Order: sequence, then structure tokens, then C-alpha cells
Amino acid sequence: MNPGFVRVTLLVAGLLAGMPAALAQNAMLDMGCGSLENGYGPFDYRTQRASLRVVETYHFGPKQENAMSNVGGDLDYTLRASPNHHRALMAMLKYANRTKKATPPGMQFTVECYLIRGETFRADDPMVKVLFGMYLVRAGRGKEAIQKLEAARELEHDNANVNYNLGLAYFDLREYDKALDSAHRAYAAGFPLPGLRDKLKRAGKWAEPSVKPSTARPAAGGANTTEPASPAVDAEPAAAPASAEAGKE
Repeated sequence: MNPGFVRVTLLVAGLLAGMPAALAQNAMLDMGCGSLENGYGPFDYRTQRASLRVVETYHFGPKQENAMSNVGGDLDYTLRASPNHHRALMAMLKYANRTKKATPPGMQFTVECYLIRGETFRADDPMVKVLFGMYLVRAGRGKEAIQKLEAARELEHDNANVNYNLGLAYFDLREYDKALDSAHRAYAAGFPLPGLRDKLKRAGKWAEPSVKPSTARPAAGGANTTEPASPAVDAEPAAAPASAEAGKE
């Protein structure tokens, strides 16, 4: 995909996040990302899980979550029924990475469109912004990733996933002090993977926190937004396992 087109798309995505819902959805439609209207749903992954059981039973099992093969149709169905479905978005990113396609086989939209749809559907969901940021970190677009991840941190200050991925983005930009601060916040909040700490150690930039970072600030809106998709390894962009329901890579 043309990098200039991607950057314009992401700029528009940022504008959509601040628009009234009706205007944002119209603009998203004009971008070729489709309408959020759907025959079933759409449902908020955080608060309407009961309505998604039938979807997950038939369209989002272990095969789909692990992006094993030919799962595009099921992932598309799941993400139309719940555009901010955290685990399905993570599976979509895995599937796109495996197939090396901007529009993964069997899916209606580009990777960027599914992320934009999720953010437009629920602009107050920090985990969607984390996943968007993870995608941008992997794509080598650190500055854009930081914009998404900082927006997520505004919504949920002490989310371990947010701070870990923000630390990776700052590290890639060689802003080591900010990477270290984010790492301290992530590990104080219980993030289990050592990759960011190891990267900082190898760069000679790691230091133990002199004062333990606070993790007392509650999540925005009281919603459980930290349930991830699958854990990653080493220092890849990651969503930490927060429940037994989360998949394994």
C-alpha cells in the first residue's frame, strides 16, 4: 500500500475520533471503510459480551483467534458484529501479518479500516487505540503509534498494555527517558513480558525506579478494557494475558 495513502488515512482516523458519532460514521463510509450498521449488532465488546456468545461460538474459536488459515470471513463477521472486539482485532493483525496483505483474504476492508471502524464505534475504548498503536509500531511508524498510545493513556492512565507498547514506541524513536518511564509504569501495573526492560538494558538505558509508579488510578468509565488478545514474545508490541480466556501464541 502507498505509504502516503496510509498516512492520510491515519490522519483522517485521528479526526474521526474527535467527531460526533454520526459525522464520523459518514466520513468513515466516504473513506471506503463501510458502515457500522449490521444485521446483528454492532455490540460493544466490553459491555455486551452476552450478545456476542453466539457470534464467538460459530465464528471466533481457537482457529480464528490464532489466525491459523482461511479465517478472514469469520474475522470479518465477528468485527462487523463487534467492531471493538479486542481479541478479534488482535487476530486480524496476526492474520494480516501472516498473509502479508493490506486487505487480508476473505475480509472486506483493509487492516487500517478495521482499526478505524473499531475506534469510530467506541472512541472511549483505550484497548482499540493500543491495538492501533501496536500495528503502527510494527509498521515502523513510531510517531503515529505514540499519538494513538498517548490517547489511550489519557483514557486509562495505568493500563499495563498501554504503557508497555508506548515504551516500545518511544524506544524506537530513541526517546529513552520516556521509554523508561513507560516501562516502569507497565511493570508496576503487572505487565509480565520482559522484552522492553531487556531492550533498555541492552541499550544501557535501564534503571530501577527510585519511587514505585502509582497504579491506583481507575480505568475510564469503570469498564474492563485490559482483556487482551494473545501475549507476544520478546519485545514485540504486546497485549498481556489478563485472564484464562486469552489465547496463547
